[in-house]
Amino acid sequence: MLWIKVALINIFYFCLLSYTLQGEDNIEHLCLACTKLYQALDEGNMLGKRFKRRNVLLKTLYKLVDIDSDPLSLKLAEIILAMKVDGKNLLSVCKLAFKICRNKKNDFIIQNDTLLDYLLQVLWNEDLQTNNEALVYCMAAIKFMSEKDRLLYKMVSKGAVEMFLELMKQINNIKEHDTYFYKLGHLLVQLTATLRILADCALARRRLSDSAAIPELCVALEQRSSDKDVCICIVRVLSKLSTYNDFCAALADCSRCYILFLALLNKYQKQQDLVVRIIFILGNLTAKNNQSREQFFQEKESVNTLISLFQTYYELDLNAPTWHHDRQGEKHLKYPSEAEDVLIKLMRVLANLSIHPRVGTALAAAHPVVGLLVTVLEYKSVDACEELVINAATAINNLSYYQVEDSAVQNKKLHIAEMLLKLLMSDSMDAVVEAVRVFGNLSQHHEIRDFIMQKKIYKFMIALLDSKNQEVCFPACGVLLNLTVDENKRAFLMEEGGIGKLVDCLQDFGPADWQLSCLICKTLWNCSESMTSATSCFGGDTDTLLVMLTALLGETRSLAFSGWPVWTVQQHSGPCAATLGPWGLWHF
Repeated sequence: MLWIKVALINIFYFCLLSYTLQGEDNIEHLCLACTKLYQALDEGNMLGKRFKRRNVLLKTLYKLVDIDSDPLSLKLAEIILAMKVDGKNLLSVCKLAFKICRNKKNDFIIQNDTLLDYLLQVLWNEDLQTNNEALVYCMAAIKFMSEKDRLLYKMVSKGAVEMFLELMKQINNIKEHDTYFYKLGHLLVQLTATLRILADCALARRRLSDSAAIPELCVALEQRSSDKDVCICIVRVLSKLSTYNDFCAALADCSRCYILFLALLNKYQKQQDLVVRIIFILGNLTAKNNQSREQFFQEKESVNTLISLFQTYYELDLNAPTWHHDRQGEKHLKYPSEAEDVLIKLMRVLANLSIHPRVGTALAAAHPVVGLLVTVLEYKSVDACEELVINAATAINNLSYYQVEDSAVQNKKLHIAEMLLKLLMSDSMDAVVEAVRVFGNLSQHHEIRDFIMQKKIYKFMIALLDSKNQEVCFPACGVLLNLTVDENKRAFLMEEGGIGKLVDCLQDFGPADWQLSCLICKTLWNCSESMTSATSCFGGDTDTLLVMLTALLGETRSLAFSGWPVWTVQQHSGPCAATLGPWGLWHF
């Protein structure tokens, strides 16, 4: 072994000698010397604490750290970490690794070296309490590394996800009265920030799911609810994971999550970056899960918390600047503002909650809730914030479905109808369709039917039948059906060519959409109630209609019936889930 030691001394003497040289190649010589030193130590089985002259070697290495060269620092960090340092030496080298990794200019040299392996070893082997500060810098360096795809996949394949969650469990086991509790908050920030990056990787998500990450994140969030930075980092992870069904279901199974989220919303009401993500999570939880809707609604002060948030961010939005200047000095609309972003997601939660029959019935009678929804339609135009207005209209549509005593929607129905006119006149087809859906439910009331006739909205409904779009034709037919309940309102269908358009819809969609076909046939039946002949009611469309009905009856094996009554006003468009984007699918 003597020849190896001699070789090491000679190689490192060369390092120091080359440092004294002047010229551009000096750093390259040092890096090359460090590479050879590492190889010699590795081949001589002298890495770790087995090398007798280890202390002298480390002192010399640390002297070179002062040279301002990241490539050299990287080589030095790898050798020092390979020597299994501890205490202040470990803290120093972790700080050095952090300094190297946070500089984006070093991406290439980091991805082509072994620093990640040594940092993961530090994270796995070092004591949490003794070396908590060193672990903070170590974790921060790993976080920057995880932003590079190549290193991200490498760390996942090396079990980093499981390692991070095990570290989180250790942190969660340290209670608030412990001396190290608050110090470990800094480590938790870096750890959860790394998990947020990993959540974008499908392979990492599978590992997170297998390792039951959601319950552990919820425990950390509850224990650290007084640490705003930790809360924001954990909520960022949960908001990303909640967009995936399996994680959303796992979060829904954490029964205390609703209490926890409400507590955080009340505690940090004006912390927009935290609030908007929690509301986003709640929107995801209530989008598809009826149990989540009921559980959240049943939590004490849940609706009052949402109302309070609305008031806070409504006032902030009223006072927020709506324009910003680009680099050329031109003014542009600032959309959406931070306050609008919260309101958009808040409207989505209310719309989703109202899908549950019991919750929807209660909300329909809640005047403060309906009041804030109407407020959105009053103060915000579709052009200013399309998504916000559509989500508010969706919530109103869902609530208008429920026939309850002292319904706040019914009490404001004429005012709501006035507000919906703005949506009908907009250039957004999504806003138009949502307004038509609300009219479909509200037109069960004769005051709204009169309003539709007075404002000539019926002409708009007839025109929508030409859209060749089932999602547009269905609610439009629902409104027309409700109008034909009143005998004195039936003539408009003939006068505006509505009969022909209904027959065309039956031809286009009849065989494939029996719900829409039923709406059309009910509408035509109502129109024909007092007619003495088919021609006097259906005019030139009579023959086409007969052919269509015969064909459809043939498909149903000639259903026999003894006659129908006049079809009464119906609830044609039931609750539907609000989506964050304006192009989502709606379910009746």
